[in-house]
Amino acid sequence: MAEALQQLILDTLDTHGTIRDTRTLVIPGQKEAAASQDAQVSILGALNSLASRDMITYTTHETLSHVLTPEGAQIALEGSHEARVWAALPSKGEGEPVSPAELKQKVGDEAAKVGQGRAFKNGWIAKEGSGLVKLALSIQDKTQLDMREVDSTGTLKDGEKALAELRKRKLIIQRKGQWFAVQKGPSFSTSIAKLETDLTVESLTSGAWKTATFKKYNFEADGIPTNGGALHPLLKVREEIRNIFLEMGFTEMPTSSFVESGFWCFDSLFVPQQHPAREVQDTFYLSDPSVSLPPPKSYYERVSKVHEHGGFGSTGYRAPWSDAESRKLLLRTHTTASSSAMLYKLAARCRGEADTDAVDHADLAHEHGKVLAQTSGGAGSVPSGSVATGQDDGFRPAKLFSIDRVFRNETMDATHLAEFHQVEGVVADKGITLGDLLGFMKVFFEKLGLENLRFKPAYNPYTEPSMEIFAFHPQLKKWVEIGNSGMFRPEMLEPMGFPKDVRVLGWGLGLERPTMIRYGITNIRTLVGHKVSIEGVEKSPAVMF
Repeated sequence: MAEALQQLILDTLDTHGTIRDTRTLVIPGQKEAAASQDAQVSILGALNSLASRDMITYTTHETLSHVLTPEGAQIALEGSHEARVWAALPSKGEGEPVSPAELKQKVGDEAAKVGQGRAFKNGWIAKEGSGLVKLALSIQDKTQLDMREVDSTGTLKDGEKALAELRKRKLIIQRKGQWFAVQKGPSFSTSIAKLETDLTVESLTSGAWKTATFKKYNFEADGIPTNGGALHPLLKVREEIRNIFLEMGFTEMPTSSFVESGFWCFDSLFVPQQHPAREVQDTFYLSDPSVSLPPPKSYYERVSKVHEHGGFGSTGYRAPWSDAESRKLLLRTHTTASSSAMLYKLAARCRGEADTDAVDHADLAHEHGKVLAQTSGGAGSVPSGSVATGQDDGFRPAKLFSIDRVFRNETMDATHLAEFHQVEGVVADKGITLGDLLGFMKVFFEKLGLENLRFKPAYNPYTEPSMEIFAFHPQLKKWVEIGNSGMFRPEMLEPMGFPKDVRVLGWGLGLERPTMIRYGITNIRTLVGHKVSIEGVEKSPAVMF
């Protein structure tokens, strides 16, 4: 097919000297001229092949046309919504008026909804009592006529204003097309013999190279310049935030498990099993495998009990507990699922369990509870030496952080993605309060260069009190929510085995929004995904909060 089309172009040029419009060509195997866009795409492939051998030259001409949408095609065939509504009604004074419910049964919900308004506007129908009747004895279905005209010609004689109205009604869409004018090239020939690109042993020994036609080589062409590696802005900001946490004495948590169970992602955090966040509209659930391995039995029983019946000073949710809901596998919606698992391990000493991994981690990260020294600048300090000097209850203070990906079934817009990064800080100690949380966040966000902050009281199932964190975005010129914070509830901590006087505070934020503020990005979809500018990544400055 490709060679036959190339030969057709060469033969036509040989006969006529030029091809003024490739839409006049009849492609081999077809009966009609190549007026369609698909036909012109095929012709373009043949032209490019011939032009690469200097056999032809061509110029491109663009066209704009319109095609019908499925709704427009239906109107061209069956009539417009307003005409169908008019046809379904009796004339005024000649029958019982048709109620809106009856009209829906006759013409369908969509036609009744759209058609009534336009039929009223055209003066075709009127209301009589609680029903509808015809006013006009006959009508001209202009919309159907327009659809048929667009279908046959690709445009309307009424002009652009009429086309714009039909585009607004989503009855037609605009399509760009192209056609070509073709001339003979410097190496024009009616033969399409393939050009040789290499000298082979066979051509040298046989002497065929002497009469062969070789493809030209451009020895002046430069090679593709090599590019050095570059870090994405997100990675730059991630590393800077990680360094801030380490500077403040935090230890990084392992967060490699993107797939979590409903138990660790929700139940262990005292999120009710009926919470909207657990619906498929907000959470991605796995289909294979769909069920997790069981969590630790005794801990599972304590968690289910406090949910269903209460305990630890709480009345619980007084709602039926579902093992199946707890065992569902999902893409984690927050890294707090990993924080919950780490806190459970840190409580191993308090439970009196020989959890070697947890004990080793606690000793390595916190060295006998002395790590909570005062942070830089004096703000955000937590009382050190808060572990009792008498009987050791096994608790060790902890400062932990994580930066990793989370997944939510979000509708993507300028500030939301379905996959993003969450930054989380957690502090556990005795005697700490909301003031310590505010102190930590003040130091942390100042180091990020975000001093224009606001805090708003909020509700979280697993923290009380809770606060949402807002920062002013100078490019968007509005306050943007960048994080959440709060003090973890006793209903979450005490089932893990922590003593009653242990408090855990935490705050979290997205990685993407601070990056947007830092780099002046107004649409998050240009930060990650297929719209990212590679040149922008290469030239993005270093992060200096």
